[in-house]
Amino acid sequence: MFRFAANLNMLFGEYAFRDRFAAAYHAGFSAVELLHPYAEPVEHLKEWLIASRLECVLINTPFSPEGGDAGCAAIAGREHDFFRKIHLALSYARALSVPTVHVMAGDAKRDLRNTEAFISNLKAAGAEAAEVGVTLTIEPLNARDRPNYFLRTNDQAAEILDAVGLDNVKLQFDIYHTQITEGDLTRRIERHAKCIGHVQVAGVPLRDEPDRGEINLASVFNTLAFTSYDGFIGCEYRPRGSTVEGLSWLEPYRRAYA
Repeated sequence: MFRFAANLNMLFGEYAFRDRFAAAYHAGFSAVELLHPYAEPVEHLKEWLIASRLECVLINTPFSPEGGDAGCAAIAGREHDFFRKIHLALSYARALSVPTVHVMAGDAKRDLRNTEAFISNLKAAGAEAAEVGVTLTIEPLNARDRPNYFLRTNDQAAEILDAVGLDNVKLQFDIYHTQITEGDLTRRIERHAKCIGHVQVAGVPLRDEPDRGEINLASVFNTLAFTSYDGFIGCEYRPRGSTVEGLSWLEPYRRAYA
């Protein structure tokens, strides 16, 4: 059974941020993602989630939405900054009952020193997250949107996850980023199915609704179902127009995979 989550930093931009929660609920969502929740007091977020009868299923570790800071988990020498970020993220996750935190790797060279720092940071952070029942994910980003990002491919992510060796540190499989960087989506899903902890979707190439463009969405979702993925699929895209009108693409999948 697939469950779809609205990314409130990208969807429902017609509304003030606090009103996006109610808008998501009325559009049929029971869950949301928050890319960068730290601009709001955690008490406000909790109030809005409860009032809208929503659960938050994913947050990121702190980064700069304007693009200057993409995290630092894979930047050797910034371990202090990383643990400050992970502790803040885990405090929000505990307060909001968020099960998954996406760990932002950062802009860094893909060399041995940074790889070792990433693995070490994930091991330590994963152990802390396990104590409070939180799963950490890592996500490759494409070079067009994030040219200098450390984590580029799912194979690279899988090698790092193998080295970390923790059950609660997993792959965040983003259909949009993977199609741009690697393509061959069904084979990528099959290859990495055992370590996928969260999925996100957007259309390629425009990062809009996924009913247009390069992706055969039915085939991708069928592959996820065949591999027994039963987690959330985050709707992380920029609507072409009204968010609600654009959600028509989602209805067949809500029925098919419920």
